[in-house]
Amino acid sequence: MRKIFLIMIFIFVSLPLFSGDVVENRGNIIMIVAPENYMDEEFQIPYDYLKSKGYDVIVASRTTDSITGMLGGKIKPDLLIKNIIPDSFNVLVIPGGSGASVFFNDTLVKNIVLKFNRDNKIISAICLSPVTLAKFGILKDKNATVWPSVFTKGELEKYGAKYKNNNVVIDGNIITGDGPKSSLEFAKAIDSLIILRKEADNVK
Repeated sequence: MRKIFLIMIFIFVSLPLFSGDVVENRGNIIMIVAPENYMDEEFQIPYDYLKSKGYDVIVASRTTDSITGMLGGKIKPDLLIKNIIPDSFNVLVIPGGSGASVFFNDTLVKNIVLKFNRDNKIISAICLSPVTLAKFGILKDKNATVWPSVFTKGELEKYGAKYKNNNVVIDGNIITGDGPKSSLEFAKAIDSLIILRKEADNVK
């Protein structure tokens, strides 16, 4: 009886090793986060979801010191934006928050975004950050969503985007989300597009 009991304990303890929670690396993702006042959910929910799916997610900002979100959350970025090597990553994610406006005219971020776009890699932005993509010129003639305000919708249209009143919009290699409530849907869209692209590549 004791032997059976020990075997059962061993099986129970070993289950995580064989469960779907442990998966091989499915790709490298870089998240560029505002150095202050990022929107907590728009960072944390996609970060946790994508990590749970087996992606290697690296966080970059203007500092590697601890940074604080709008709701008081704290994260410590892994990397300075200036040290990002675009060729090392498959996907770019830019969360929003009021602090995300610092990237509207950021040359380093612009060069990274344009490099991803030239290489037809997945670029995703949520809340205020689709405005950044619009200003960088990559949303021209693209369907996109954004945090709904007169300013944000006006900026998208000013730079040639076609605003859609949806939670999440996918157009080609670009994914946009409208705000915190759509963070999980946004994260799932990123994962789904990665999978679709890999399947398409396997068919070629």
